[in-house]
Amino acid sequence: MQPNETRQVKVLIIDDSAFNRQTIKRMLEKAPNIEIAGTAVDGYDGMKKILKCRPDVITLDLEMPRMDGFTLLRWIMEERPTPVIIVSSHGERATVFKALELGAVDFVVKPTKMASKELENIEGDLLTKVLGVTFLKMETLKKNISMLGSKDIAVSRLGPQALHTPEGIEMVAIGASTGGPAAVQVILSRLPGNFPASIIISQHMPYGFTRQFANRLNKVCAITVKEAEHGEPVEEGKTLICPGSHHMTLAKSKNNVVVNIRESSSTDIYSPSIDVMMTSTAEIYGDRTMGIVLTGMGSDGKKGMKEIKKRGGVTIAESEESAVVFGIPREVILAGAADKVLPLQDIPSEIMSKVKSPEDVKTTDKQ
Repeated sequence: MQPNETRQVKVLIIDDSAFNRQTIKRMLEKAPNIEIAGTAVDGYDGMKKILKCRPDVITLDLEMPRMDGFTLLRWIMEERPTPVIIVSSHGERATVFKALELGAVDFVVKPTKMASKELENIEGDLLTKVLGVTFLKMETLKKNISMLGSKDIAVSRLGPQALHTPEGIEMVAIGASTGGPAAVQVILSRLPGNFPASIIISQHMPYGFTRQFANRLNKVCAITVKEAEHGEPVEEGKTLICPGSHHMTLAKSKNNVVVNIRESSSTDIYSPSIDVMMTSTAEIYGDRTMGIVLTGMGSDGKKGMKEIKKRGGVTIAESEESAVVFGIPREVILAGAADKVLPLQDIPSEIMSKVKSPEDVKTTDKQ
């Protein structure tokens, strides 16, 4: 189901700062189909307003007196499952990912000034996300979150006999947006440390947050995960995440394939761009490429997946069954660019069935 522009979306704003409450309210009121259901000054007040107003979407500050955002978020997920968008500062990077693991669907960064270019950028981001998560499937989100602490999909125990031939996939390119951090973690946490291919990821996320995202994944995954650096070579068993507000492409350099990072422009609709990453990957790896699109709003990834498929690579779209937001996968499927449509829990084993044999791949233990 796609967002209906004629439907009024009721939003509850929870923030202990009067400045932030007023700023967010002014931004949201510019959309004719958004109704401000109310505002709340802390978790206790927010709990009362949620029960009274029954909002469609909640914007939530994390650092508040009396009852903080984490406590309230846990209560929301248990008692009144509702899409929650975290409104955070750059200094709250680590706590944002904790909130996403607890069930928040996305986040925006707080503006620092009432009238600034930064505010204009945040306004568009906030409006898009609030309207985009209106039909988000909360039960699906909760199910995906529950998979974060479980490795019941025993991909890490699959032996060489279960894998593909030495001519298999060498590069896996993954793209995601809203709901992506949890989905990406579900996949990467089920891959072995000696994973015999390279992985690159473009997750729609602002600058400064992708490094924290990569570091967090590196702690819970057997495979190495890090934020990509310009000129860095791609390697088997390593996952590189595109820095926020940048684009990532691949290039040949002597005997290596290296990552090129460039800053995105104000005219770019999506950043980091899944299309830019996947198109470049297809040009370098051809039929040894696997493209995967996960949950998210919009159509970023459709062109890139078509290019991978055109060059003989493997393409997978997350199914509606597990996608928290079915926008990106839906666009790829409708374009005929998906070889397979799979629920999130089946994607890790599908990856393992297509990568090249891990024979002679050196196991690297994290220090």
